[in-house]
Amino acid sequence: MGARTFIKESIIQASPECVFAFHELPDALQRLTPPWESARIVQPAPDLNVGSKAIVETRIFKLFPARWVAEHTEYDPPRMFEDVQVEGPFRRWRHRHIINPHPAGAVLRDEIEYEPPLGFIGQLSAPFVIVPRLEQLFEYRHRVTREWCEGSGRNERRC
Repeated sequence: MGARTFIKESIIQASPECVFAFHELPDALQRLTPPWESARIVQPAPDLNVGSKAIVETRIFKLFPARWVAEHTEYDPPRMFEDVQVEGPFRRWRHRHIINPHPAGAVLRDEIEYEPPLGFIGQLSAPFVIVPRLEQLFEYRHRVTREWCEGSGRNERRC
């Protein structure tokens, strides 16, 4: 069994510094949690610095409780930060948030390397269960980031 990779990229019409600043907001994790997710933030990470941790309680298939602890392992503002699961439902989870300059502003790229739980069954079901959920989650997250940075919707431009 091996790791899988999920990637989501979006162009945001704001500077890389602005996109990074959004992620450094004290309530960024709350903002990035979709309303349909059965997740409760027990402890947001105090910052994105190496060693800071976030703790989230969630439910798998809305039935089984799971505690997710993510620790920040890399921090290179305004270009990148990374967190890894140190406790949670996946066998392995590494999430890199990469922000690169673009002629229109910045490219936000989320790269997730993960290994599903449940061994062979998890590997077989990942394309049908995990990937669609990640696509929905990161579509939401990129939209929220874009709205904050660009000032679309109800928000005013922040940077």
